[in-house]
Amino acid sequence: MARRRRGLPVNGVLLLDKPKGASSNHALQRARRLLQAQKAGHTGTLDPMATGLLPVCLGEATKFSAHLLEADKVYRTRVQLGAVTDTGDAEGEVIERCEVPLLSAEDIERVLERFRGEIDQTPPMYSALKHQGRKLYELAREGKSVERAVRRVTVYDARLLAFEGEVFELEVRVSKGTYIRTLAEDIGRALGCGAHITALRRLATGPFGSEGMLALETLESLPGQSEREATLLPVDVLVAHLPRLDVDEAARQRLMHGQSANVDGAGARVGETARLYCDEAFLGLGVVTGPQEVAPRRLLNTAAG
Repeated sequence: MARRRRGLPVNGVLLLDKPKGASSNHALQRARRLLQAQKAGHTGTLDPMATGLLPVCLGEATKFSAHLLEADKVYRTRVQLGAVTDTGDAEGEVIERCEVPLLSAEDIERVLERFRGEIDQTPPMYSALKHQGRKLYELAREGKSVERAVRRVTVYDARLLAFEGEVFELEVRVSKGTYIRTLAEDIGRALGCGAHITALRRLATGPFGSEGMLALETLESLPGQSEREATLLPVDVLVAHLPRLDVDEAARQRLMHGQSANVDGAGARVGETARLYCDEAFLGLGVVTGPQEVAPRRLLNTAAG
């Protein structure tokens, strides 16, 4: 007999403001329990030291979470010059100290210019990337270091917000897979004195900004289940960047049975993935297979009726 999943069939996206000191998974599980949701997943891990935007996908939204993994991110960070740590942040052990030269904001700006655009990064050992089935941070805690492939990432913007003595603050917009700790270390190396980050906050992920973020304490303070579910964004916000196609009831029935259906393909090209709707209800995703034909790709279970 199939094991019954515990919890409620809660579907949607929670823009969680992850607290400092909690792992992304711990914050996710707290949110899932508060919403009594059967299923939940997050989109892009934040270090325990980091705070800020952690989109949590609940229920059917988990089917579309991969679209956020590819998204650009915006971070604000504080960088301490003169010391390098084994983790790249303030929670690690200092492994090198350097004298900080007399610097001006203009000196920082000149170096920042070298880190805008496409750059190469070597992922840190303290990361969740895997080597032969094991996470790098597990090996790092054992004092081991392995070769990591250099990856090409993009820094779309890097703005100096403040600079005083040996500390400066940055706001950066970066492509997926960019490590802010590594960026700070590389900037410190270019300045000739090493660096590590002492604070990190994610302000945006793809289409989501910090305006709608909700702290766990705020979620907990809401009086009941309906009030907590009211904080969720609809599932289709995750795929709002894709073209939209509307289908009639006959087409919906075919799609729900795994069959291709006729559709007015205006607005989407052959080969494109599109959002599918019937009477304004989101059905899921389909692939345009012809000028007036769409095939199901990933549909909501709740769309069946």
